[in-house]
Amino acid sequence: MDSLNVEGLVSIPSNHSVGETLDRFKKLLESKGITLFTVVDHSGEAARAGMTMPPTKLAIFGNPKAGTPLMLAAPSSAIDLPLKVLIWEDGQGKVWLSYNTPEYLQQRHGLPPALLANVAGISTLAAKTAE
Repeated sequence: MDSLNVEGLVSIPSNHSVGETLDRFKKLLESKGITLFTVVDHSGEAARAGMTMPPTKLAIFGNPKAGTPLMLAAPSSAIDLPLKVLIWEDGQGKVWLSYNTPEYLQQRHGLPPALLANVAGISTLAAKTAE
């Protein structure tokens, strides 16, 4: 299974480099009042270990007012929260944003349909970042 064909995962192309895409994502989160908890620089850590990989960064973000009801309804959802967006470059130099679909999270954890809206905004955030 390749990186673009993983069950429950959406990957959309970005029109920007990994660094620019991450900067755009950070600004968008800030404008929406969404907390960026951390960025894991996988490629940077690989370089520090003497290994090479294409630019790959994981942004971990969320809003406790949206996430807490999900975790109360289905405590196992805490393994997938806060939400994450992976910004990565493939072997051909194309940059992608990947994230778990809200429907996948709902099915995986048995989340009530009424709470799906609490994570549905991830699709819009990724699309706006990539344009």
